[in-house]
Amino acid sequence: MAEALAANVPATTAGEPKKPLFGLTFLENLSDMSMLRQIGLLVGLAASVAIGFAVVLWSQQPDYRPLYGSLDGMDASQVMETLSAADIKYTVEPNSGALLVKAEDLARARMRLAAAGVAPSDKNIGFEILDQEQGLGTSQFMEATRYRRGLEGELARTVSSLNNVKAARVHLAIPKSSVFVRDERKPSASVLVELYSGRGLEPSQVMAIVNLVATSVPELDKSQVTVVDQKGNLLSDQQELSELSMAGKQFDYSRRVESLFTQRVHNILQPVLGAGRYKAEVSADVDFSAVESTSEMFNPDQPALRSEQQVNEQRSSSLPPQGVPGALSNQPPGPAAAPQQAAAAPAVAGPVAAGQPLLDANGQQVIDPATGQPMLAPFPADKREQSTRNFELDRSISYTKQQQGRLRRLSVAVVVDDQLKLDAATGETSRVPWTTDELARFTRLVQDSVGFDASRGDSVSVINTPFSAEVGEEIIEIPFYTQPWFWDIVKQVLGVLFILVLVFGVLRPVLNNITGGGKGKELAGGRDGDVELGEMGGLDGELAADRVSLGGPQSILLPSPSEGYDAQLNAIKSLVAEDPGRVAQVVKEWINADE
Repeated sequence: MAEALAANVPATTAGEPKKPLFGLTFLENLSDMSMLRQIGLLVGLAASVAIGFAVVLWSQQPDYRPLYGSLDGMDASQVMETLSAADIKYTVEPNSGALLVKAEDLARARMRLAAAGVAPSDKNIGFEILDQEQGLGTSQFMEATRYRRGLEGELARTVSSLNNVKAARVHLAIPKSSVFVRDERKPSASVLVELYSGRGLEPSQVMAIVNLVATSVPELDKSQVTVVDQKGNLLSDQQELSELSMAGKQFDYSRRVESLFTQRVHNILQPVLGAGRYKAEVSADVDFSAVESTSEMFNPDQPALRSEQQVNEQRSSSLPPQGVPGALSNQPPGPAAAPQQAAAAPAVAGPVAAGQPLLDANGQQVIDPATGQPMLAPFPADKREQSTRNFELDRSISYTKQQQGRLRRLSVAVVVDDQLKLDAATGETSRVPWTTDELARFTRLVQDSVGFDASRGDSVSVINTPFSAEVGEEIIEIPFYTQPWFWDIVKQVLGVLFILVLVFGVLRPVLNNITGGGKGKELAGGRDGDVELGEMGGLDGELAADRVSLGGPQSILLPSPSEGYDAQLNAIKSLVAEDPGRVAQVVKEWINADE
């Protein structure tokens, strides 16, 4: 079969030349290419080698961390000298100006700089400006300006020390004092704050800055202080700040009240139910309105004697009042006229004069049985009584001022998990709901702990419901891909993979193509002398010492007929194993030739 196969393949008549060295073959094949192809090939090889070196350097580059975000306000030479003396490698980011050091040297670098006294310093000039030398002819205006500049710097430093403030500038407008009251002007101040990215100032913090500046300058009122951020937003609107600050304080007070009552519920239920067996929330309705009231009340049923005046007058006289009241009655009596003749008849009994003994019908004196003395006729008397009384009604006046933060209503909600009971026989744990009496007992405990007041409208709700399956507190583990060592390994692996792909995917095919060009040329030159074995006769004489080649896209050299049957058979087996399609094509040509 080997002889028949050799009879149907082209043969080369030239003897086998000596193989040149790999480098010479590469250069020969490269020289046979066109100039454009040579330039492209060299540029591709150079680019591949450069990319490979860049990837290797990138994979070996250490992990740098920022030591300082910027070197502004620092002595850069002192920082670099300190790091160099400590043998710490560093680099400066060209875009942001950040100072970077290796991750493992970060803590050591900070300690070295702190020990050397290297720290960022602000550019504000404070009262140290007063320590500078002043000329002999310095005017009062320059002294006042220097003092104001120092005060502005000190205030800027103080404001910059706040957490959210990156830098600050303070401008003071202090007018010159005047001896005339009508010309007196108040000072004013402006504060420009530069905030960190993504941060802001709370209304309470803005009010703190305003109060800080106002109390640092004599006669400066808070309303004359303006605070502006770097975006031009006005932060010191007094009315808005006061409202927001008051709302924030009221909210914080409400939360503190609710936290206090919630803690009381926890303190009373936790020893009974255990931790995690209940949940309690308290909502407090707090009244922050300020109310002032004055009331005046009268009670007509309880009059009170305010003042009383009494006059008692009693007058006695031996003669009864006579005459007509008036001026005529006050005249002295006229001369009496005695009768010329006395009457012999007895006088008719008339009224007894005042002070004379009283006589009975028999003409006997009337004796007073109490004293045993003769009773005398009473003297005429005038008696008068006068009384004036002033009464006051019962009146009460009350002034009431309710304090802000009065608790208006309290709502408490408590949910209790089912109780756990252990079966002594089986050792299994079962959930059993709480009874109504037990829930009522818990309700009374909660009411007493929070100071329940029904008249105030308070409500306390304690219900029993089974909780969901308890989920243990998950410990958040830091993912391994966020660790610095992981990215170092990834960089190393990516670098190795990229180099392997570059070598076996780019460089090796290019080199094989170049070095394989010589073989193709040899085979191409040998094809010119190949002839159809069918037209040839007598291989034994002419081609006994020649090697036979199988033509096709890739020429395969076959052993010469003189090398023996075993060598030809092994070559044919290798050919069938490597390229069975080509062998099948040869057999097909045999069949077609026989037909």
